[in-house]
Amino acid sequence: MARVSQEHLDARRRQILDGAARCFARNGFHATSMQDVLAEVGLSAGAVYRYFRSKDELIAAIASGVFTSIRGAFEEASRATPPPTPDVLLGAVLRLFLEERIEGADPQAFARLIVQVWTETLRNEELADTLGEGYHGMREAWTGLVVAYRESGILAADVPPEHVARTLIAAAQGFIAQQALFGGVTAEVLEDGLRGIMSMSVPPSPPEGTGSIE
Repeated sequence: MARVSQEHLDARRRQILDGAARCFARNGFHATSMQDVLAEVGLSAGAVYRYFRSKDELIAAIASGVFTSIRGAFEEASRATPPPTPDVLLGAVLRLFLEERIEGADPQAFARLIVQVWTETLRNEELADTLGEGYHGMREAWTGLVVAYRESGILAADVPPEHVARTLIAAAQGFIAQQALFGGVTAEVLEDGLRGIMSMSVPPSPPEGTGSIE
């Protein structure tokens, strides 16, 4: 009997994960059954259970892949030297997300899957721990970037770097949620919005005693 190549095994595993991801992105984790996955991928129960013994194993594998994509996108953007300004940095992160595709699914599917994974961490402690570790790593990497902003003089020194890092991460997360819910998100929208915010200047306060008289 001929041995099945590792390449074939990996391709079959990818086929199952892509089919499950389409189901999950479309209907959610808990409204999707293993029978739905079998129908989506066109394989027998035995072929699928050879790789994943339950829906929970499928969810864990997909969540792990999503976490890897999220962390990889943030860390890749943070390695640029010299560090780009926040509009360029977050635009690069969002482009990496928007380029992610689930085979055979619509452009919003990956963003919807990310939101599904975020939601699943609220009931699954193991996934929550994995997400927490990834988030901690991203926050550390981006805090280092913010320190570089301060040292180069483009950021005020009185703002805690971690606060700025968390805000930048939240902006990217918010645009991912927008893509999942509404679609039509582009990196250019985020970049333009951030440039507009960064261009704001706060007028100096009038000296005491010179305010207008009612």
